[in-house]
Amino acid sequence: MEFAKPAEIFDRDVEWAELVRFASDDRQGATLGVVSGRRRQGKTLLLYELARSTQGFYFGATEATSAESLRRLGEALGRYTAAPSPLHLADWPSAVDALLALGRDRPVTVVIDEFPYLARASRDLPSVIQHALTPGRIERTGSRTRLLLCGSALSFMGGLLAGSAPLRGRAGLELPVAPLDYRAAARFWGIDDPLLAARVFAIVGGTPAYRREYVQDDAPDGPTDFDDWVVRAVLNPARPLFREARYLLAEDPDLRDTALYHSVLAAVADGNGTRGGIAGYIGRKATDLQHPLTVLEDAGLLTREPDPLRSGRSRYLIAEPLISFYQAIMRPAWTALEQRRGADVWRRSQRRYAAAVLGPAFEEIVRQWALRFAAPDTLGGIVAEASAAVLTDPASRTSVELDLVAFGEPPMGDSPRPLLAIGEVKWGRTLGMVDLERLTRARDLLTSRPGLDARHVRLVLVSGSGFTDDLQRRAGGDQDVVLVDPARLYQGG
Repeated sequence: MEFAKPAEIFDRDVEWAELVRFASDDRQGATLGVVSGRRRQGKTLLLYELARSTQGFYFGATEATSAESLRRLGEALGRYTAAPSPLHLADWPSAVDALLALGRDRPVTVVIDEFPYLARASRDLPSVIQHALTPGRIERTGSRTRLLLCGSALSFMGGLLAGSAPLRGRAGLELPVAPLDYRAAARFWGIDDPLLAARVFAIVGGTPAYRREYVQDDAPDGPTDFDDWVVRAVLNPARPLFREARYLLAEDPDLRDTALYHSVLAAVADGNGTRGGIAGYIGRKATDLQHPLTVLEDAGLLTREPDPLRSGRSRYLIAEPLISFYQAIMRPAWTALEQRRGADVWRRSQRRYAAAVLGPAFEEIVRQWALRFAAPDTLGGIVAEASAAVLTDPASRTSVELDLVAFGEPPMGDSPRPLLAIGEVKWGRTLGMVDLERLTRARDLLTSRPGLDARHVRLVLVSGSGFTDDLQRRAGGDQDVVLVDPARLYQGG
């Protein structure tokens, strides 16, 4: 059955199609789906509209005792079934069976939003659902309920179907709802200028809610309005976005030692991406950081990116741009910002914003472009992995940092892995022949590296400030030299 995506939902075509496929499955037997993602990504809107479109049942859980949640659920079920009075649900086994009973006559979407609230108050609830969905159990086989559990606590939701968790093997849908990519975010904000779009994305990323409720639909009115917009929409204590980065940490129940987690994030925002660098920044031993780093990863606030050129080495990146902006710009000047001196703080933070926020965000945009939008002809093939890397030059005993290392699809057997491109990315500097020569040297080093096929590596130079005439002439006559400006990042391949 076809269910058109409501006009209120921007983008999310893939997510909507997967949810509709799951909800409209006409086969006999109740099924389970899990939807997860950080807060403010539009999960609730997606699921509410799905339930409404399919005439299903939606229940939004709150922080409450088990008894209160059962009472609220019984009241909601009574209204949905037009019962003369609220349903009495004695316990969670009877509540789950009541949800399965909704699907006796047809496929019925049943959404339990913010499921972690219920599970924290009733820790055996996942096991209760596991038992209810036991193969051969009449309550399951006689039902076509399409049960969707949704949550924003990523550490909890990530473990719901993992390892020996009770629900492992029970779900027919596992759907993450990620932030919008940088191109979709520009369209959502209504920004046509690629330079302006990149500057805004570096602060608010692709979280849909930050476009509406959090800034009251206030978007920069062109490049000349950007600085004023930052002051009035982000650094303004009267706007919800002002404290949002702090709340992102406070909302996850696994992030108990917030001072430590803020320090770890501050270290990463200041350019300390290795475990040793983070340890030195916060004054802890590297061995003491395993737990906080794992917790921040599980919460979706940090990502660990292995270095493809150095086995066993990796770096940490902040997953939410707003947190990078908060740690680099807002947290050090919090008192001044609370005193409404945002304009002064922003004026003296320009260099730090460019170095700690905009530069890294622009590099990540380039890597996403290589993975998702670059044409195969541009980089010499389909990119399967794109990251930053560090290459050691044995002749000079120095390290060469590469902002982009793009690999092709993994080969069969013992064939060397195809390296498609390496790149230099700079937001605020014009790139020239010196930068090309540096990449050429790096390519020469990689050509002799075992396990890599670097014979056809493209040299990619990306700048937000342009390229010298010499470099442009060279690129015009050499297909292995690729120049990429913001317009191509946002509109081309």
